[in-house]
Amino acid sequence: MTTYLYIIIMKNLQVGEFKSKFSKVLEDIKKGQEITISFGKKKEKIAVIIPYAKYKKNIHRKLGILEKKASVQIKENFSITDEELLNS
Repeated sequence: MTTYLYIIIMKNLQVGEFKSKFSKVLEDIKKGQEITISFGKKKEKIAVIIPYAKYKKNIHRKLGILEKKASVQIKENFSITDEELLNS
């Protein structure tokens, strides 16, 4: 049995560089590249841009340890105000 190890190197861009190279960045994303955007003197990472196809794969959410043991159903006539939600 053969095992393969894939390493994804994420490109990191400062906000200014991201703005100036926007078209190139979009092309890289189309090719599957993941991009992080950093900001400020400390170059704090503030965002990650990934291809939509990869994002779409992650939409499904599991119920964790209750998977296949519990379900959630919200009825059509369910209603709650913002205040009720915040106070609950």
